[in-house]
Amino acid sequence: MLTRERALYWLDRWDRQQEYYIPDREERFAVIVDVVQEVVDRPDPLVVDLGTGPGSLAVRILDRMPAATVVGVDADPLLRGLAEAAHGSDRFRIVAADLREDGWFDALDLPRAPDAFVSTTALHWMDREPLRKLITRCGAALGAGGVFVNGDHLYEGPHGARLDDLARALTSRRARRVGVDGREDWQAWWRAVEEAPELADLAHARAGGFDHAVQDRPTVHDHLAFLREAGFVEAGAVWQFGDDRIIVGLR
Repeated sequence: MLTRERALYWLDRWDRQQEYYIPDREERFAVIVDVVQEVVDRPDPLVVDLGTGPGSLAVRILDRMPAATVVGVDADPLLRGLAEAAHGSDRFRIVAADLREDGWFDALDLPRAPDAFVSTTALHWMDREPLRKLITRCGAALGAGGVFVNGDHLYEGPHGARLDDLARALTSRRARRVGVDGREDWQAWWRAVEEAPELADLAHARAGGFDHAVQDRPTVHDHLAFLREAGFVEAGAVWQFGDDRIIVGLR
């Protein structure tokens, strides 16, 4: 049986293994929440977390903004199950939907227009056209004063190959400098999960894994262009270290 205590154990391991790839992960979280607090003009925002995974970003929003409500959406049943067991509440509701498919927004069943869409380490799994459609839907859902915030590994693309190599190298140097380069990695975490008796039902529901294949990866310039096309009056990067960036679209 998956207890809250064991779910928190696995989520702590998740956070540590994610730092293997994102040495400034906590600062990234903090900046995303800063953006929401700066832009949204109400103390009780309704925030949609795109690709919420096990809820790492959502719980940090809730900790910093006691009156906020977060609706997380994700396609992975195991990560959703961990989020629900550890953090599910009236303030954090988790919805099963694939952001690459039509109908994901309707599945959220929101009580009103959201004030913010946020995401972290999730949208890089989307091809160019599904991402464009996702951002278009977000733009239509937000009212004036709303915000879209995405923190992820984002790249220049073919015309900035040397810059991308440099950005990756800077992130690797940062990981060595702060001592997270020897952490458990993604593959090791998932191997451990698949062997854990308390996660057997969730691992079975996952049935071999979420499809992470990307054929047409968007560049950071695509992300920003899609935001502008979707009606965001301004779009740009507000934070970066190495290949780790936060981009923002303002309605």
